[in-house]
Amino acid sequence: MSETTEPNVGSFTLGGSPTARTAGTTLVPEHDEWPLPHGFAWVFPGEGNRGGLVRPVIMADGFNLGPSKLDELYHGLESGSFPFVSELRRRGRDVILLGFEERSASILDNAETVVAAVMRAGAEQMGGARLVVGGFSMGGIVTRYALAKLEMRRMDHRTGLYFSYDSPHRGASIPVGVQAFSHFIPFPNDFAKQMDSPAARQMLWQHYDKDTGKIGVAPERTQFLDALDKVGGWPRIPRLVAVANGRGDGVGLPDVKPGEVALRIDRIYPGTTFYTQAQGDDVTAAYLNRRFPEAEKTVTTNGFPELDGAPGGTLPTYKILTDTIKKLGGQVDLRHEDVCFVPSVSAVAVRDIQKQADLYTNIDGLDPQDSELDDFLCSSTTTAHTGITEELCTWIMDRLPD
Repeated sequence: MSETTEPNVGSFTLGGSPTARTAGTTLVPEHDEWPLPHGFAWVFPGEGNRGGLVRPVIMADGFNLGPSKLDELYHGLESGSFPFVSELRRRGRDVILLGFEERSASILDNAETVVAAVMRAGAEQMGGARLVVGGFSMGGIVTRYALAKLEMRRMDHRTGLYFSYDSPHRGASIPVGVQAFSHFIPFPNDFAKQMDSPAARQMLWQHYDKDTGKIGVAPERTQFLDALDKVGGWPRIPRLVAVANGRGDGVGLPDVKPGEVALRIDRIYPGTTFYTQAQGDDVTAAYLNRRFPEAEKTVTTNGFPELDGAPGGTLPTYKILTDTIKKLGGQVDLRHEDVCFVPSVSAVAVRDIQKQADLYTNIDGLDPQDSELDDFLCSSTTTAHTGITEELCTWIMDRLPD
């Protein structure tokens, strides 16, 4: 370690795509590849579908930094508790995995990739089955916007069902102290680049601005929501369904209590401490400290709900940071590996997430009409963001159009 600077601990990123929870690889079967504007797709024919597309299901990748890695996406979809791609193909569905050249690019730009994939699938399809179009995490937002934009243009997308899988329809949450830490690292780094990307600024409910140090709604989010509103908010032709990795009974992460230490670091960035989000004003979210070049900063919030322990799909945010710190010689006191990333109320579009009561709503007790969707399902247990489970996947498959 240099005597003049702290080590660069920003080599990690936080992913929104389905990823395998176990080590190893899954053999990717033979497939076609489509080059697309700002992206690409892998096409896997359904069982019995020879010579062309018959019943296509387009599934878009989620948020991360850099180009989509469709081999890893395939592995994540196949190697968990349920082989989603194989089951779709067994039911005669042609699976189209859709990737982007830059997953952190603007949702509006990546929507053009979706448009191209939808139009090509429609042109190459044999028969009259309606398309299924959706995505994981931010992929569900990109496809939502793309289909709505096509309808505004009066272009026939031939889609019968839209689905989203733990997508942040009302916004997502990455602890603002963690966001601030990405820019506190005295090097350019991947994590800071990801946190300052167009997609992060559009997706996150509250964003830490590296230039001003202020926390609030990023201008890019306001602009995106305006653009979404201009195309009608949602596509109107297909049936709209969604699943959430979080629970629907208002129960989140009971062990993640507000205002507790989530992670404390020593040896490098000594004393740097992250706290679970609490309600109130002038609440300390993180204390950041470094020796070389010397600096310290306290990150505070005002009017936040208890986001970290809320019902929702989780990210191992502090576990990922801990692993990087330890590799570079740091000592850690890790209290909470996982925190909420996409609240359940956001994933099924029933409430905004800035108020405590809304964030912890008992979704199961609501009138289904409270959602902007036609149908939805919350997980019976808290699961990882975009975690592939039999419960959620079979629910989606049972709603695919004939």
